[in-house]
Amino acid sequence: MNKSPIAILTTVANFELYQKTVQLFPKNVQKYVIDGRNGMHGIHSILFMINKLKGKGIEWLVMADEDVVFKNSEAVFSIIEKMKNNDITVCGVRDGGIISHRNYNPYLINTFFSILNFKEIEVIWNEKEMLSNQFLTENEFDDEVAKLFYEYDISSLYEPYYCFYLWLRRKGKKFLFLDSVMEEDGVSNNVIFNDEIILCHTWYARSYGLSKKHTKRINNLLGKALNFEINRKQQKSKIIFYKKKTFAIEQMIKKQYRRICLKLK
Repeated sequence: MNKSPIAILTTVANFELYQKTVQLFPKNVQKYVIDGRNGMHGIHSILFMINKLKGKGIEWLVMADEDVVFKNSEAVFSIIEKMKNNDITVCGVRDGGIISHRNYNPYLINTFFSILNFKEIEVIWNEKEMLSNQFLTENEFDDEVAKLFYEYDISSLYEPYYCFYLWLRRKGKKFLFLDSVMEEDGVSNNVIFNDEIILCHTWYARSYGLSKKHTKRINNLLGKALNFEINRKQQKSKIIFYKKKTFAIEQMIKKQYRRICLKLK
């Protein structure tokens, strides 16, 4: 597969963890990082991502959080091949019914790991239209969710970024939902493709290095994946770094403005 039009993006809140997990990321693809230490994540990260990456010739974009530990990163290219052959725009794990502690909307995905046909999305991109899709319509989707293992809520709008995926579904774009099984620690979940575990999402990235419990748990999973070896070549690969320096103050101003508006009503 020609990997030049494939890129991987991570919005990073914990760089100590990212420096370790990135060693296991897919090789020979351009890596981008958005600095999330100022609170940027979710829908804000998606908007910033589109703005920064459009026009760069990216056809397929992998989104993976810094607490994702790849066990078979080459599987990413097999997934992209399947998406390409079946006209699939979005791949990811349902945000309800699949992970024991994520009981939200099963018709949409959690952004900890996903793959986007970025070239296709770039062509139809309309920020205002996309943002207007944070609503649900009864019986709009017919996915078979009744047999999912865990609880879910088809009326949930828990995540502000849901509008991005609702917009794509309403545009008639196809989704590939991956299966997942819980790790022995009861927190992490393993993502499956073609009956093989391809990655583990450890969760609690922000707690790494601060919480002894989560640091030990994540290090245990990392150790298994790395086999206690450092991939020097992967570690030195070029990473393009983005940061919106004004983000935190912009959000503070918007919050204050909303408060003033509420008081004036």
